[in-house]
Order: sequence, then structure tokens, then C-alpha cells
Amino acid sequence: MSIFKIFSKEKKESLDKGLEKTKESFFSKLGRTVVGKSEVDEDVLDELEEILISSDLGVNTTVKIIDRIEERVARDKYLGTSELDKILREEIASLLSENNTEDLKDFSLPANVKKPYVLLVVGVNGVGKTTTIGKLAAQYKKQGKKVILGAADTFRAAAVDQLKMWGDRIGVPVVSHGMNTDPASVAYDAVKQGVADEADIVIIDTAGRLHTKVNLMNELSKIKRVIQKFVAEAPHEVLLVLDGSTGQNAMIQAREFTKATEVTSLAITKLDGTAKGGVVIGISEEFKIPVKYIGVGEKVEDLQVFNKMEFVDSFFKRV
Repeated sequence: MSIFKIFSKEKKESLDKGLEKTKESFFSKLGRTVVGKSEVDEDVLDELEEILISSDLGVNTTVKIIDRIEERVARDKYLGTSELDKILREEIASLLSENNTEDLKDFSLPANVKKPYVLLVVGVNGVGKTTTIGKLAAQYKKQGKKVILGAADTFRAAAVDQLKMWGDRIGVPVVSHGMNTDPASVAYDAVKQGVADEADIVIIDTAGRLHTKVNLMNELSKIKRVIQKFVAEAPHEVLLVLDGSTGQNAMIQAREFTKATEVTSLAITKLDGTAKGGVVIGISEEFKIPVKYIGVGEKVEDLQVFNKMEFVDSFFKRV
């Protein structure tokens, strides 16, 4: 068996385990909905709508799924409740496949970008932003990439120290000016060092709060201006980290951040400790911004690249 197949199996097992609470909640509700009923009628659809919303798929995504199932009921005249799992799986997979975002195959960097690749990471306090950066850095380091971290979330207590701890743990340099310093200055020096050291990627931890849209926009604009003195195309990516366990609050944060700045990718964390994993489906469908990473556990390997169809397969695998 190849290393790739072993890794794929471990990844799948980790994903299945990480979504256990979500699946237990979803299928127990679904079971109560269809008990004693033989066909998918209006009552079943009404209850299914409530289940999908309560599973944090979001109103807009839920309405689209229900509309599609209603069309199938009207077309096929009869759909048995025993087929509901299969129908749901097909319609959710179809919906996600229609959004124009591509799944990553692994943690590799784009081949056509001049080094260093500059990644800005944003998100409110407590979502697992700094931990996600550490895990990402570890994944790239494992591939033999030269990684530099910038501790530009300078206003949150312990954020700088936490990133330094990750740097020490995985053997990656961290550029830091300490607490209550100018985030743009940290970002400037991190990218400057990245260019001097011929690093493959510079990951900058920043914007640890959504204080006001104007302040956030100004701060990120300043960071972009200073780092472009060294890398004209930087930042190549702005990654928003969201806490999946907050359900619809994660959806709200995504909406607010995408209004305030140009978010180009998403990471959704803490899916292993929640029954709200359906929010990944809702966010992926609604924002049409690639969900690149999901967190399904505490280990470095539990930060996974997101694959829409793998996620749907795991979501509908009975526990």
C-alpha cells in the first residue's frame, strides 16, 4: 500500500471521527421525522427544513436543498422516506459541486507564484487562528518548505507568545516585536526576512478582532502597502479562520469579514467538539469562497485540506 493511500485512510478516519457529534444529532432528528411515514410529503419536507436549519446549514442553503427535493417529488410522483438519506446526499453534493471553488489535493503551494508566498490570516479571538497557523506551518515544514511566521496580532494577550511557542515546537522562525506594537511593522519585517532567506511561505497572524469594519480595513490596507515593498503581488491569500462550533455565528463572522476586506479562503476549526458541522456546507455554498481547511481534532494532522465530496460522504456515513 502506498504512503498516499495510508494517509488518505487516516485522513478519512479522522474526518469521520471529527464529524461524529454532527452526524449523531442530524440522523437522530431525521429518524424522528420519518418514523411511521412511508413517503416524502409536505409534512416531512417541513420537518426536514427545520432539521437542516437547526444543523446550521443556514436558511439560504436549506431553502435551495428543500426546493430541489420538492422538484424531485413532483417529478417522480413518489419518493419513499427510506430514500431520504440518498436524496439529501445527492442534492447537497450537487449543490456544492456547482459552486466554482476547487478543492485542494494537499498542502502544496501554487507553482506559478514567485517566492515567498505571503499568507495573511484573519479572524476574531478564540476561533483557533494562531493554532491553525501553527498547524499549517508544521504541514509545510514537513514537506521541506522554508516557512517564516509573523506575529502581527499584537493586541491580544498571549497571541505573540502562543505563536512563538508554535515556532519553537516545529522549528520555524517567528518575527515578533512583542505586544502592543504596530502590526504593519511586524508584517514588513516578516516579509523582508522571507525575501532575504528565500523562504517558500510567510504566514502572518493578524487582525485578532473585528473591532470596526473601518479600522480592520485600514489596518489590513496598511499591512498590504508595506509588504508590497518587497513582494509586489502580496498578499497572495487572505485566510479567514472561523470556529465551526459557533454554528451560525461563524456564518455571521464570515459575512462581516468579507464585507470589511477581501477574503480569498476559509478555514473552519473545532468541528470535532460540536454538532454544528453542517455549517461547513452552508458557508461553502453561500460565500463561494474556497473552504481550504477544516479542523477535526487537536493533532497537527487533524487540520485537513477540505474536499467537498469527501465531507459529504463522511457527513452521510451513519455512526
